[in-house]
Amino acid sequence: MAFEPIFQPLKFRNLTVKNRVFRSNVSGRFDNYDGSGNQARINWETKFARGGVGAIISSFVPVLLRGRIVPNYAMIDHDRHIPFWRAVGKAVHEFDCRFIMQLSHGGRQRDIQGVEFPVGLSSTGKSDPTHGFRCQAMTLADIHTTVDAFAEGARRAREAGLDGVELHGANGYLITQFLSSAVNDRKDEYGGPLENRARFVLDIVRAIRKKVGNDFHLQMKISVEEHCDAVSFFQFGPSGNTAADSVQVCKWLVEAGVDAIHASAGGFFPHPRNPAGSDLPVDDLVKTYDSMISSGDLAFRNYLLFRTTPDLARHAWQATVPKPENIEGLNLPNARKVKEAVTVPVICTGGFQTASVITAALERGDCDAVSIARPLIANNDLVETFPVARTSPPHPARIATAAW
Repeated sequence: MAFEPIFQPLKFRNLTVKNRVFRSNVSGRFDNYDGSGNQARINWETKFARGGVGAIISSFVPVLLRGRIVPNYAMIDHDRHIPFWRAVGKAVHEFDCRFIMQLSHGGRQRDIQGVEFPVGLSSTGKSDPTHGFRCQAMTLADIHTTVDAFAEGARRAREAGLDGVELHGANGYLITQFLSSAVNDRKDEYGGPLENRARFVLDIVRAIRKKVGNDFHLQMKISVEEHCDAVSFFQFGPSGNTAADSVQVCKWLVEAGVDAIHASAGGFFPHPRNPAGSDLPVDDLVKTYDSMISSGDLAFRNYLLFRTTPDLARHAWQATVPKPENIEGLNLPNARKVKEAVTVPVICTGGFQTASVITAALERGDCDAVSIARPLIANNDLVETFPVARTSPPHPARIATAAW
């Protein structure tokens, strides 16, 4: 087999996955407003399992109602959700595919706020600079409640028979807001130096281990480099955490009990580096912001920007997007930095769609597995085509114009 490394099983401490391709966390608003799931999501996840991926990382699963990024995403904030997630896992397992729930909290970064909590919680009291969603700095009581919610989410995932959990500590969401030197302005033990900024996520890891034990898979998704200043019309100020900062955090995470690291990029979402190489869908953004004007203090500004000066918006975005030839495997150099520093497997995301590129990354030791989203949406059976795939990569435009 030309691409045999892709099809080698990957052994974690508590989990074995049949191949080296994970479906990354991606979804649509399939579920019910109250956070319960439905058959549409089961069908969504099952089609990727049927297509041959070794494991599926769920979409953003909120551990608290105040932590959801949009309504109509299935949640894990109550025991009543366990039967639904058990049904999801059972459907995926029929295809010898593993299912990893992504435990998440949006903090101040949301796409459409629900009516229940117009003001979010964060490490800071400063509004989200993308949409202007208002937030409050979390009290110590808020932090303890949220840490416990993550641990309870992991407990429910285990009771549902799922194969593990992933902490969403990347792309600008709550854990990132604590880790980031560009966001976290706290003066207490959860702010200031890197060790203090990492305290929140390390508390979460320790609480999960206390709740579920040491024999349940736990991984962490992290933006190795944040580039918070990548798009000038959204963000001004510091760039945020560097690769050196994140490598140190990863070392602490492994010491605390994390079984794998999932390397990503970007201090907000969407970001020119995540999804890698994506174009700015101005027409869609005009429609989105038309419904968000009353939600965020900056939403009307963004609506006018995209509606009246679309070319300017596209130019500002494209000025920071990597060149087409650099999109696939964009995060591999940083994944390798993490891999060289930790003793657990490293998963890398970032524009992957070509068997030869993935094989080369695995053979070089840049990472132990890759995660894919948009190319798998376009081709659910992409992994099954790899054994007969051509070795030359497809035209870069296929990535740049892929689904958002």
